[in-house]
Amino acid sequence: MNPLVDKYLSKAEKWQEEMEKLRMIVLDCQLTEELKWGVPCYTFQKSNVVIIHAFKEYCAILFVKGALLNDANRILIQQTENVQAGRQVRFTNIQQVMEQEPIVKAYINEAVEVEKAGLKVDFKKTEEYIIPEEFQSKLAEIPALNTAFNALTPGRQRAYIFYFSEPKQAKTREGRVEKYMQQILCGKGLNDR
Repeated sequence: MNPLVDKYLSKAEKWQEEMEKLRMIVLDCQLTEELKWGVPCYTFQKSNVVIIHAFKEYCAILFVKGALLNDANRILIQQTENVQAGRQVRFTNIQQVMEQEPIVKAYINEAVEVEKAGLKVDFKKTEEYIIPEEFQSKLAEIPALNTAFNALTPGRQRAYIFYFSEPKQAKTREGRVEKYMQQILCGKGLNDR
């Protein structure tokens, strides 16, 4: 048991009992407990396997390579359409955690086997994403913007593509592109300051 996780759980405002139980389930599967990204993370031979995290409406155990799991019980949830690898099992009360314990343990053991086998998630390449028309036209119109965008890391490029693609109205997409052009030209990602 990692004292940093003790501290994290002691300060949890919501889902404390559920996360404590999830912690015991995961530790029973012989994983190493760490605190990464400010949340409990469990590893096998230094590879991230599962994360426990809390949200407003639920707490969850996230399987880092959940897309590779069998999911015979159909309990894994893809958080958003853009999440490629991770899958969650969500809980809204302690009873659910206790009822699902044997299934969650089986999934954790399968996730460890995925790590032992060295399996990797086949991620969609950044160039496979569709760039919204409003941004595509600016890239064609301003060569420096195109150069700056292509110099960004693939993750930063995807963040911009997702953000610019989100709105249904063209006017909103155009506004977002206009707002962030200077940031792209400065070589910064969407959330960089």
